[in-house]
Amino acid sequence: MKKSLIALAVLAASGAAMAQSSVTLYGVADAALVKSSGVSAQMGSASIMNNGTSRIGLRGVEDLGGGLTASFNFEQGVNLENGALTGGAAGAWNRAAFVALSGGFGKFQMGRALNPSFFGIAAWELTGTANYSVVGTQFGYAAAGPRNNSMFMYNTPKMGGFSGSFGYVMKPDNGGNAKYDLNLIYANGPLATALSYNSVKNGNDGLALGASYDFGAFKIAGSLQDSDIAGTDADPKGFTLGATVPLGAFALTLDIARDTEFKDTDVLLEGKYALSKRTFAYAAYYKDGDKKLVTGAKNHFSVGVRHNF
Repeated sequence: MKKSLIALAVLAASGAAMAQSSVTLYGVADAALVKSSGVSAQMGSASIMNNGTSRIGLRGVEDLGGGLTASFNFEQGVNLENGALTGGAAGAWNRAAFVALSGGFGKFQMGRALNPSFFGIAAWELTGTANYSVVGTQFGYAAAGPRNNSMFMYNTPKMGGFSGSFGYVMKPDNGGNAKYDLNLIYANGPLATALSYNSVKNGNDGLALGASYDFGAFKIAGSLQDSDIAGTDADPKGFTLGATVPLGAFALTLDIARDTEFKDTDVLLEGKYALSKRTFAYAAYYKDGDKKLVTGAKNHFSVGVRHNF
């Protein structure tokens, strides 16, 4: 690791070697004291009750001229409890591994990455898509996971607040069933709204339509969720509704996700205190609706610190 950091520092300092180029080392360090019903209190670094999953990543960009740039992103999860890399079968750089070309036409990328459905949810969701977000724990990201392997993705340029993304995974890369994933986003001033949709041929379909509005004294967000999970009766449908109240450096969020199909209501209460622009302390209480018990326990508490670098 030291050799890698030294090499990056040398490259960053070399104007000749890095002319019109840059490589950035970044990451998240997040650790918390976590208590779930029926489970003793313990440390968490990548649990459902951490604000985020600890990680380390590399981003690079090169100016190719004529308004065209090439870029890459590699990102790996890290367990702060023992220093181990996380991801298991997903392998190294399990959180991101892609290359992209960008220009006036937008951005085209290839590899493993967060998918359009995730970015559509993130446009309006109140917690910043925290691990304990009830939107994510109840409905997923339009009934899908946050990432796709082997994905071709195109992002449009932003036009007056409007943007869109389209992702596609070919049949051989998805067990013989092609998948497409898209979003349409409008974000301008206090208003953000987005449609997320994904579908697997002969498989699952998921849709989420959400919006948020910042009134200054408080911010509200809500969504409608509808999905069809092939071959099962588990078809989450319902809504989310929540609000955030900022009080100086402190912010309090209450968020509710109701699955009307299973009569299952998840509730989140989160408090965050900004210690700096990059570091905050948080406390969260998450209540699982106890119908499906996705997390294996009904009540969850955490107190932690997240540092972004």
